[in-house]
Amino acid sequence: MKYIRTALILIMFTNALAFVKAQDIHFSQFYMTPLLQNPAQAGAQNNLRGIMNYKNQWSSVADPYTTINFSFDMSLNKKKHVDGFSAIGVNLFSDKAGNSKMGTFQGNLVYAYHIYLSDRSTLGAGLYGAFGQRSVNFADLQWGSQYDGMAYNVGLPSGEHTGSENFIFLDFGGGVHWKFSQNERYMTGNDQLTFNAGLGVFHVNSPKYSFYESGEKLHMKEVLYGNALIGISNTNLSVNPGFFFSKQGKANELFLGSMFRFQFKESSKITGFVKGSSMAAGIFYRNKDAVIACIQYEFSQYTVGFSYDVNLSGLKTASQGNGGFEVSLRFVSPNPFLYSKSRYY
Repeated sequence: MKYIRTALILIMFTNALAFVKAQDIHFSQFYMTPLLQNPAQAGAQNNLRGIMNYKNQWSSVADPYTTINFSFDMSLNKKKHVDGFSAIGVNLFSDKAGNSKMGTFQGNLVYAYHIYLSDRSTLGAGLYGAFGQRSVNFADLQWGSQYDGMAYNVGLPSGEHTGSENFIFLDFGGGVHWKFSQNERYMTGNDQLTFNAGLGVFHVNSPKYSFYESGEKLHMKEVLYGNALIGISNTNLSVNPGFFFSKQGKANELFLGSMFRFQFKESSKITGFVKGSSMAAGIFYRNKDAVIACIQYEFSQYTVGFSYDVNLSGLKTASQGNGGFEVSLRFVSPNPFLYSKSRYY
């Protein structure tokens, strides 16, 4: 009975993975992975920004899927009396999946240029070029032909043809991003209104993605997203709704939800001794897959975010409803709690 139950779980797990075959890594805190959404986000929201993300997923089903991401971007030549500015960025991620430790490492270099549509809005375009490597350990895999009728027997031949254990590839893409921001974030006013929206296109060259000589390619991916920060005037409260949609081959993913933010303090404008801080919490829904509970704490230029996925799909029988845990850390400059009337901050 034990082996039958194990086999059923593995079959369900395999079927669930087949739906997302050759799909990119993704984070539930999509709003904390700007360069994974669109290279044109480099330099769009901040003069300087660094983010780290960590995801641990499906530990109740198999060896956890672990993903680590780091991104850095900054604007260049943001001066007065010009029509726009350049920005550069880098995004690195490492993903390890399942018992075979199937891994993907990729490093993206990003360039973007943003033009001023007005004192409060910009429109930018960005490009990325990337180097990637995929690896797998076939020795740690178990096959049905190695089941001797009573138990798994490592001495039995698998009868499976194994391919290359690693290969490298190049990857390219681009996108456009629009930002609008006005008014102030002060607690005494809090009538800030900020919108971000864009379209990103990834893997335009459809790089190789198989360990076998099957000719399988990584499908091109289109990403559409938008978010807002809407201050409720003369209160400490703000609403931060957002959505994210991606399509890659036959797979697609849709996030919808919002966070609600409460500001504890505003930064001291003169001495700088008092640091602004806020707390935000919310719920996002990943269509036909999971509900994600999120919480964020901001202190001056630093933000830490936590989220947890509760699985709702057919995989929940095997996962017992457990999904993925994520943590994100972010640093930005200038201090977002300080308001500036200049478009050049």
